[in-house]
Amino acid sequence: MVKISAPASQRIHYGWIVVGVTFLVLLVASGVRGAPGVLIVPLEREFGWTRAGISLPISIGLLFYGIVGPFSAAFIDRFGIRIVVLAALGMLLIGFVPTVFVTDVWQLLPLWGVFAGLGTGIAAMILAAIVSNRWFVKRRGLVMGLLTGSAAAGSLIFLPTLANVAVAIGWRWSVAICCGAVVAVIPPVALLLRDRPADIGIRPFGAPENFIEPTIPRVNPIAASFAALGDGMGSRDFWLLGGSFFVCGASTLGLIGTHFIPACVDHGIPEATAAGLLAFMGIFNFIGTTASGWLSDRIDSRYLLFWYYALRGLSLLFLPYALNMSLWGLSLFGVFYGLDWIATVPPTVRLSATAFGTERAGIMYGWIMVCHQIGAAAAAYGAGLVHTRYGDYWSAFVLAGVLCFFAALLVLRVGTASRKDRRPNLATATG
Repeated sequence: MVKISAPASQRIHYGWIVVGVTFLVLLVASGVRGAPGVLIVPLEREFGWTRAGISLPISIGLLFYGIVGPFSAAFIDRFGIRIVVLAALGMLLIGFVPTVFVTDVWQLLPLWGVFAGLGTGIAAMILAAIVSNRWFVKRRGLVMGLLTGSAAAGSLIFLPTLANVAVAIGWRWSVAICCGAVVAVIPPVALLLRDRPADIGIRPFGAPENFIEPTIPRVNPIAASFAALGDGMGSRDFWLLGGSFFVCGASTLGLIGTHFIPACVDHGIPEATAAGLLAFMGIFNFIGTTASGWLSDRIDSRYLLFWYYALRGLSLLFLPYALNMSLWGLSLFGVFYGLDWIATVPPTVRLSATAFGTERAGIMYGWIMVCHQIGAAAAAYGAGLVHTRYGDYWSAFVLAGVLCFFAALLVLRVGTASRKDRRPNLATATG
């Protein structure tokens, strides 16, 4: 145990600086992760590849994005946040720099599928969960909401820019912008990111004066990750949260994040306009996710998640009709869908921390995130197959909407003791 007797003298708690740098990392990683969705149509046009063929490396990338999560949490525990984040940024560069030279769709499998997937998976919501839990005792929900909102900010900044550049001067320049953004974020990470408050002699924000920071044992990160998985598999809450997050990934990154722009193009809406609609969703996404973090400090997270999934399901059932209504219908969809796109993250992180403990929240949420990305990968490739087979996305949108209603029912059972596992107060979300 490390006891911190007094905070360092400073006007701004350093935790907020760590949040700012983390926000930049997540913003760039989110923008880069969304780039393949912008590039589907340009690649179709230049090379004549099928939508299912292009969707496959995107799907594999989403899968690796999820698989690496619990291991990245363990590696952060072992080697520190800064080193692991710098490694993630390096993987993103390996995944995107060679993309400008591809001549066959299979070449995207190691680039977008492996390296970009690993890089974005490390620099993702696992990092946000670790930062919020390590650096904050108070305002954790708000911090998690802000960091989750970085994905919305990434969409808002990157997608319209990448789409307009792809149309105006070519998709390869869009890839170059992604690589430049990754390079730009490396210096602040190297100079400002710190691992724990104790490293600079302060307490977490809002911690009492007698706060004692737990000492993290230096264990094998692979073994620690699988040990956490073993514990999770014996928990009913783990499967409930994992099942609901499977649906979350399928209905967001996998379906809308990958196929919304191509679906708009199918209905006569230009790529740049469709990307602008995604950015428009990003505005409401940022508002909704930040508000969700604030609400998760005050309201039972199970009830928040119930309404988020139910309203998302209604939005997705409306989407096929919105596409036929052109811009005004899609704008209406964008408002309602955008408000809860990733608003599910703060309450899910809070439930994970309550169920498995603050120090294990990162790894356990990482395994729950694996379920999220399996859903995302299945939807990304599955929707591509649906389009290749039927020529539209109607059945994919409807199925995703129905699954959201199922997830809304699942989350209400989190923390309710079963006959075999009666652990009191697991899902209390207002602590």
